[in-house]
Amino acid sequence: QLQLVESGGGLVQPGGSLRLSCEASGYSLDYYTVGWYRQAPGKEQEAVSCISTRPDGSTVYIDSVKGRFTISRDNTENTVYLQMGVLKPEDTATYYCAAGITDVVVQHMCHMPAFFTSWGQGTQVTVSS
Repeated sequence: QLQLVESGGGLVQPGGSLRLSCEASGYSLDYYTVGWYRQAPGKEQEAVSCISTRPDGSTVYIDSVKGRFTISRDNTENTVYLQMGVLKPEDTATYYCAAGITDVVVQHMCHMPAFFTSWGQGTQVTVSS
C-alpha cells in the first residue's frame, strides 16, 4: 500500500518561501501522478499543482500560484516537492499530497481528486505577519 507523508509546513511571513515534501513508502512514486491540494478553513479543497509520471513529467498549476510555486520529483528519494515562493496570506491552508494512476491526462486529472487513491495527512502552511 502506498503511503504518503507530508512535511515542511510552518509559519512564514508574506513574501517568504517554504518547501513542502511528500515522501512515499510502499511503492515507487515513479508510476503515479502526484498532486498537491490545499484546504483553508471554511473553503473547499482545491488542486494546487500536479506532476505526471516520467518521462513526460508534465506539470499543472492553478493560476493563483503560477510563477510562485514549483512542483518537482526526486525519484531517488521517492519524494515530490512543492517549492512555494512569494507566499501570500491567501496561501494559508492545510496542504495535502495525493497520488493516483489513471489514463487521464494530468491537465484534467489534477482537477479530479477522485482519481487520487492515496492521500497524506496534510501539513499546515500559515502565511502571516
